[in-house]
Amino acid sequence: MRTINISQDIVPVGEFKTGISKWLRTIRDRNHPIVITQNGRPAGVLITPEEYDKLVYNKTFTESINRGIQDIKSGNIFTTSELKNKIRESRKSRI
Repeated sequence: MRTINISQDIVPVGEFKTGISKWLRTIRDRNHPIVITQNGRPAGVLITPEEYDKLVYNKTFTESINRGIQDIKSGNIFTTSELKNKIRESRKSRI
């Protein structure tokens, strides 16, 4: 995600409401998030669907890595042969 440009990427909610189509084109064309303010304070951030998908993917990926690290720390690990046996058993039970 690109850095927010203070002079161009912060818009009051009233201005946003009157030009929604323009702001949607802006985030698509410039690939910049738009910060929407209400009463002078940040109230929301508008990003492209692709940027949202990236954020969700990165969060899920990071959480998966953290679960793996916690498994290692807690000793919840398998050798290769133990894992192969568990997979074989699982496949047999599905048949």
